[in-house]
Amino acid sequence: MTRLSIITAVHNQLEMNRWFVEHLQRCTRLPSELIIIDNASTDGSAEFFESVGAKVIRNAQNFSYPYTQNQGIAAAQGDWLAFLNNDIVVPPDWDSRLVANAELHGLDALTVCGIERIETPEATHALRRRWKRASLPVRFFGAKQPWLGLSHRWMYGDWERFCRERAEQFEGLVIEGYVGNSVLMNRRAIDRIGLWDERIQAADADLFLRAKKRAVEVGDIRPLHIALDVFVHHYIRVTLRARPPAFADATRLIPIDRKWSAAELARLSADAS
Repeated sequence: MTRLSIITAVHNQLEMNRWFVEHLQRCTRLPSELIIIDNASTDGSAEFFESVGAKVIRNAQNFSYPYTQNQGIAAAQGDWLAFLNNDIVVPPDWDSRLVANAELHGLDALTVCGIERIETPEATHALRRRWKRASLPVRFFGAKQPWLGLSHRWMYGDWERFCRERAEQFEGLVIEGYVGNSVLMNRRAIDRIGLWDERIQAADADLFLRAKKRAVEVGDIRPLHIALDVFVHHYIRVTLRARPPAFADATRLIPIDRKWSAAELARLSADAS
């Protein structure tokens, strides 16, 4: 049985997609399948993913994040599902480390750490300042080679050594919260939390809130946690220059504060940031 289903939605960004797959192939350890939801790419991205053996679901239009992730779930064969952005660089053994953390701490859903959040607010702030400088090549010249690689080298130097040292320093350590570019869930989590809410584009925050609410009120699942020994680099907003078309399902999307009251947001998100 396939142990891991990796689900990723894309619209164009062929060079970013090549960079993503290069690291994914090098660093994934578990038996896995790659499921790509292609949102009407016109630059050969769908064909590229098919050429590397991915299962490609082709949409005729550009759909929102939660809608595409649910498409991926419907096609997935794995008992663990990894929901990954395409604008990331995974570290060696990212998948086996995440599963090990889940099993160690009794977690059914967890995320990686990264520029968005690491072990302390102070460390996160310093890392974000560093990326602001290192991201200059990509911000000025776009998400293309060699700029993707140059920014990445400026940021980390030897990427594998950086990841190895973090893994050794923080092995098996988790904190409550989430970093939304890379989420791992098992089938039990989906059964209890449910599919992604297709009304909420900020789906990672909504997932955290739903898991936390279930943990507090029912107690049969733990809140999302961040694995501090699995650091994933995220190019964050620099890739928005691709300017994808409007979502085909935009009319049904609502702000997260229309689903969750201010009191609920305050109560449930206290440990999320």
